[in-house]
Amino acid sequence: MGYAMAYDCCCCCGETFGFNPHKVPSIRLGGVREPVCRDCIVDANLKRSLRGEQPLVVHPDAYEPISEEEL
Repeated sequence: MGYAMAYDCCCCCGETFGFNPHKVPSIRLGGVREPVCRDCIVDANLKRSLRGEQPLVVHPDAYEPISEEEL
């Protein structure tokens, strides 16, 4: 059994990061899902908290490797 990670640039900050392609938080840009890194989610949740909004919920495995069988 093997594992894999997807790598891409965060659509918010541009930093490259690894993630589970099925669980990573994303936003749609031009109709395409684009991944958001953990740091940007933390920053967004801080801003949401200051505005009294609920935090974005991220799956616990969003930034972990995925089993090759799940690809």
